[in-house]
Amino acid sequence: MKLKPFEHKIWLSSPAMHGEELKYMEEAYETNWMSTVGENIDRIEHMAAQLSGCRCAVALSSGTAALHLAVKLAGICQGDTVFCSDMTFAATVNPVTYEKAEPVFVDSEYDTWNMNPSALELAFRKYPDTKAVIVADLYGTPAKYDEIKAICRSHDAVLIEDAAESMGASYNGIPAGSFGKYNAFSFNGNKIITGSSGGMLLTDDDHAAALARKWSTQSRESTAWYQHEELGYNYRMSNVIAGVVRGQIPHLKEHIEKKKKIYSRYQKGFLNLPVTMNPYDAECMEPNFWLSCILIDREAMCYQFRDDDTARYVKTPGKSCPTEILETLASYNAEGRPIWKPMHLQPLYRKKDFVSTDEKNVSSDIFDRGLCLPSDISMTEEEQDRIIEIVKSCFE
Repeated sequence: MKLKPFEHKIWLSSPAMHGEELKYMEEAYETNWMSTVGENIDRIEHMAAQLSGCRCAVALSSGTAALHLAVKLAGICQGDTVFCSDMTFAATVNPVTYEKAEPVFVDSEYDTWNMNPSALELAFRKYPDTKAVIVADLYGTPAKYDEIKAICRSHDAVLIEDAAESMGASYNGIPAGSFGKYNAFSFNGNKIITGSSGGMLLTDDDHAAALARKWSTQSRESTAWYQHEELGYNYRMSNVIAGVVRGQIPHLKEHIEKKKKIYSRYQKGFLNLPVTMNPYDAECMEPNFWLSCILIDREAMCYQFRDDDTARYVKTPGKSCPTEILETLASYNAEGRPIWKPMHLQPLYRKKDFVSTDEKNVSSDIFDRGLCLPSDISMTEEEQDRIIEIVKSCFE
């Protein structure tokens, strides 16, 4: 029997609001603290520091702003080399370019889809003077930080953790957002905790936090007049946005539990399909399961062609591909999304160097065969069951 399209859109990951958000926004309005200072900001900085285990937290306008200030705090200047996760959103990498430094992209691994420690070591052999490494925790799963931190220490490089997607996750019992010298959360609209926008810089370095706070307010000096001795930025978070985040954070565990159930339901529903879910090591990793993703077995891939502008495929019985599944989901009014296109394949960055230990190029392979499924916590079990049936139909 042919399934009917959903009457309302099934989203990839929409905000899950609870009511407290409006209460704290109204408090900001009623007390007239509508700018970039106020109790909401103070509270969420304290809450983020507790969540991450870092001593200091600085609320900012976005996760990108937090990463940019982290790059500056790491002392990155024009011409410096910075190793970056290859399979990630561009916001992980763009701050390196803001400072006119040179990103070098490090391949992923199949174990976690995150930066491959062996490829990172190889990159240091090629660029021994590299000053910093930026690692993104993909889709809510932390990277192998024991290995990555040891490699960074041995090469005297600053580690920056892009934990935009992994708030609430942990590795060996240690919270995401604490593994680097400098770390970043994001509160973008589709994240597991949202403020509609906003981000957080996290560090144990009190001086660095104070410097980031100064830079984020246009580097104003502590004089009675407006005096500026160095370049600054308009990066501070609004107290109104902070009210949304303040109302969201107490629901983090609840959100993770619901995301985990979605992941497990997909995993069970796809047992007889030639696919695997986005992986993690259950012995040492506890993801936040932000997005549930699948990787299609190579032998089950139909022909698929994608360039910078178009995507095409050839329908083949018993086989499928990300393009077919995503187009089919869209026809039923459900939102999926391709895996992050690797940075070394992006037109903006494809002239930059890329380091891999695998001839197959792991990040490109995952991009070719993988996709993100609807992972919205407002989705009902019945709706998810229909998503599972839609995906199954693509392999018929």
